[in-house]
Amino acid sequence: MQPPLLPATVLARLLRLARLDGTVVLAIAGAFALASALGGNRLEVLVGVLIAGAGALELHGAGLLRAGEVRGISWLVASQLYLLVAVLAYVGLRLISFDPALINLIMTETLRQRYIDAGLTHAQIDQVVQLSYYLTYAIVGVLTVVYQGGLAIYYYRRRDAVEQALSEE
Repeated sequence: MQPPLLPATVLARLLRLARLDGTVVLAIAGAFALASALGGNRLEVLVGVLIAGAGALELHGAGLLRAGEVRGISWLVASQLYLLVAVLAYVGLRLISFDPALINLIMTETLRQRYIDAGLTHAQIDQVVQLSYYLTYAIVGVLTVVYQGGLAIYYYRRRDAVEQALSEE
């Protein structure tokens, strides 16, 4: 069994993770918001900006910790909970707003023909696409709960070690 990590090591690891995670969330969500803006999809732009905001909150929390302020931990936890709620709200919206007309937009004739060659009827193809749609968003929701929830718990549980490390500086 290994001894517990020194508070300074815990703080360094936490800061590295927060900077990486915050930067990735901010960059990816910002890129999606920009792409959505170019496509004229207002809802997707709003979601991208809201999610990018979670990355900015996380980076702000990391900055507070680097400046020696323990309240940065609260920002890190809040950023994960905010991101969790934002993604779940988007997933919920997508799950209740499935539009069967979208099937024709995303289904190429080549792909539809492959399904027909496999013995599926047009109605069965539509069912497969609809099931895939719901399953995709459900998986995104579950993974979000696991990852963002886990990261919020990770940050929260390191509060004491971070406080100790900051008081030693």
